Amino acid sequence: MDDRRRRFEQLVLPHLDAAYNLARWLAATDADDVVQDAMLRAFRAFDGFRGADARPWLLAIVRNCHYTAASRRAKRKIVPLPEGDELPTDAPDPEASAIEADEARRLNQAIKALPDEFREALVLREMENMSYRQIAEVTGAPMGTVMSRLARARSLLRESWRLEVKEAAR
Repeated sequence: MDDRRRRFEQLVLPHLDAAYNLARWLAATDADDVVQDAMLRAFRAFDGFRGADARPWLLAIVRNCHYTAASRRAKRKIVPLPEGDELPTDAPDPEASAIEADEARRLNQAIKALPDEFREALVLREMENMSYRQIAEVTGAPMGTVMSRLARARSLLRESWRLEVKEAAR
């Protein structure tokens, strides 16, 4: 195995789960394709990588691959298939499992309903535990914009959740 490949596997592959998580939230039906394309692009561009932390670099590539694929889909007017059922939980109580699955589904829908720039900032911060600086690096937005998007995303999500809870109580 050559040194380039060994370095790539050592620096980039540990962040494959984070790449897939971001891709899943940005493009649920095409996440596998987005990650595959991103990993290929990352490997091809690896000689140009400078720095110690490959995670923001890789996630920026995932993000760009998503937007490139979305742009191509929009031009072709491809309609994605609806998502399948949620996976069952390991909870022993069927009623609690059903309630938990319903809440998870509603939360996922609320997150998916957020505008792209808010959703990606929220996913990177809350699910990938990235710093504001890292998110700014991934998205190419100033840190103040990242902070503003996060605040707005949290506010929209909170309001959406309140409306969902009210609807469910009826």
